Amino acid sequence: MNAKECLNMLREIKDVVFSTVDEEGKPQARYIDVMLVEDEKLYFCTARGKDFYRQLVRDGSVAVTGMNKEFQTVRLSGVAERLEESEQHEWIDRIFEANPVMNGVYPGDSRYVLEAFCISEGTGEFFDLGKEPVDRESFSFGGTSGGASEGTKVKPAGFLITDRCIQCGRCERACPQQCITDFVIDPAHCLHCGLCSEVCPVQAIERLGD
Repeated sequence: MNAKECLNMLREIKDVVFSTVDEEGKPQARYIDVMLVEDEKLYFCTARGKDFYRQLVRDGSVAVTGMNKEFQTVRLSGVAERLEESEQHEWIDRIFEANPVMNGVYPGDSRYVLEAFCISEGTGEFFDLGKEPVDRESFSFGGTSGGASEGTKVKPAGFLITDRCIQCGRCERACPQQCITDFVIDPAHCLHCGLCSEVCPVQAIERLGD
């Protein structure tokens, strides 16, 4: 699954969880509709009176998670940017055209209490719990042609067997997905559960990204 396919999957799920941090530094999560996906950009909207709106305007950092009926999950993190003031009505009209059910929620000109936001770059992960073994893949989207920005750099995750390994085989036997072969962890099927690290007698398995 590439970035485009993952963003389109979120659009197909539509009702996904958006998480932000409030003024007190506490996590907040709510279901928000993914209204449009175009050119590897995700568009959504919210009303100016909502706490969610204030959190987005203040910081913009957001995490998004959705799961479909096949137990496939896409999660991403990035920065949500409020679209230009002069373009807000145009974008809201486009959103309502693509999502006609919104007309029943905000009839007539009441729709313009909503403002449109865009996540144009970030990183994410596709995780398929419906397969055996499980399947996972990291991706990035957006950024500039001159190189990845901080928002589009895929950070290392999971676990790594280092050269301190004594090849006792405990990690291979313990792994619930059996994704360790010849003392190498296959990241595409790793649960990131850390059991291999816990059973290693010589602490040879390190958590990536620490």
